Amino acid sequence: MNNRIRVPEVRCIGPDGQQIGVITTRDALERASREGMDLVEISPNAQPPVCRIMDYGKFKYEQEKKDKQARRHQSATRVKEVQFHPNVGDHDYQTKVRHTREFLQEGHRVKIGLFFRGRERAHEEIGFAVMNRVLKDCQDIGTPEQMPRFIGRAIFMLLCPKPGAKPKAAEAKPAPAALETAPAQ
Repeated sequence: MNNRIRVPEVRCIGPDGQQIGVITTRDALERASREGMDLVEISPNAQPPVCRIMDYGKFKYEQEKKDKQARRHQSATRVKEVQFHPNVGDHDYQTKVRHTREFLQEGHRVKIGLFFRGRERAHEEIGFAVMNRVLKDCQDIGTPEQMPRFIGRAIFMLLCPKPGAKPKAAEAKPAPAALETAPAQ
């Protein structure tokens, strides 16, 4: 920027975006100071380097504003966690799978952990069977990012939502009939 540009000649671009051409660095600096602006090096690796006459403070301010706006509209995906045990009851299993499916439909990644207690650890195959069942029940809306792995006293798996996958349509339930009241006599 300005006096830090050390090359003898630069390809200069005016404040309105018009090509000025290849001129000496001193001439480009004089033009920039005449207009009350800065000479900013845009492409230092070009032959000759490309510089632009601009208001650098205003440029930085607008760039920060754009970055802040982009961060505001960015939605962060979260990693939700669901925990199972090998001897999970059918109702608990269905509830946890329903929660997993809801998280996937909302666009979150889901970390599924199956924890062994005491002697349950002797039957790892039961744990892997539960994990494969979860995988099968969520395969229409989620894909495994990390397949089930045994780590310590637990099996972990990571599911991510399928791009563009639509959840199964809920079965059409009949609308509750309006309560009919008998006319008063």
